[in-house]
Amino acid sequence: MDKRSGAGFCSKSTYGSGFFRMRMKLMSVPPQSSDRDEVDFEFLGNVDGQPITLQTNVFVNGHGNREQRLKLWFDPAAETSTSTRYSGTLTSSCTIFVDDVPIRVLRNLTGRVPEYEFPAKRMGIWASLWNGSDWATDRGRIKIDWNRAPFTAGYQGFNVDACANTSSTPCHSTDWWWNARRYRRLSARQRAAYENVKKTYMYYDYCADKDRFKNTTMPVECSHTTT
Repeated sequence: MDKRSGAGFCSKSTYGSGFFRMRMKLMSVPPQSSDRDEVDFEFLGNVDGQPITLQTNVFVNGHGNREQRLKLWFDPAAETSTSTRYSGTLTSSCTIFVDDVPIRVLRNLTGRVPEYEFPAKRMGIWASLWNGSDWATDRGRIKIDWNRAPFTAGYQGFNVDACANTSSTPCHSTDWWWNARRYRRLSARQRAAYENVKKTYMYYDYCADKDRFKNTTMPVECSHTTT
């Protein structure tokens, strides 16, 4: 990315469920449609010497504003981080992992909880490097230093086990390994790791932002356990 342009790539297939590894954004097609589903996994700009922020967000039918942010416990730009795995599942829950540590969980309670929203559209995989300086670093107060351009992002270990748009097997079928009962909830070990992430590293959760929703209703998913 330089001052004139950014870059990215996307998958040819779209998916209804699966297990995805790498840094990614899952987004229904067309990507800018007002009713799109989207699961964001974003590294925000940072100040030198400060921890990198990882932000996740979920859009359903074009409704987003479900941001969570945490300070990563390692430097994702360091040479030692090249073996770090970023992954996510989209099954009966939407779970995002960093090195097998769950950092975000959104259960699928549609049909059981009125007005509950969960991604249901087939989504493609999008990865990009782009200028988010209007909002990303310290709420946009710190801008990109273009003297350090061009900026690059490297991608490794990209792997998809998923139900593609060409599959004859329904994406909710338990014939897919990621739809097995053992993957529907976090294990005891995963729950402990997830609680530690929320307690130690997460510094913003939209469900805890009372000022943001003081004049509106708190999103319905905030009233339900995630694990």
